[in-house]
Amino acid sequence: MIVCSCNVITMAQVKGAIADGASRPRDVYCACGKSAQCGCCTPTILSIIREEPSRRAA
Repeated sequence: MIVCSCNVITMAQVKGAIADGASRPRDVYCACGKSAQCGCCTPTILSIIREEPSRRAA
C-alpha cells in the first residue's frame, strides 16, 4: 500500500524505517531517501509510528 503518493513510499518502507529507529515522520522520509512534499501523508505516517511500538511490545 502506498502511504505517500508524492514520494511513492509504501507501508512496508514506513514500517521498515520505524523498525530501524525512525520516531518522527521526518525520520521516515530520511530513511527512504526522500523529503516531505505536500505533507498530506504526514498524519498517516505519524499514526503508523504511534501504532508500531505497541505491536512490537505485544
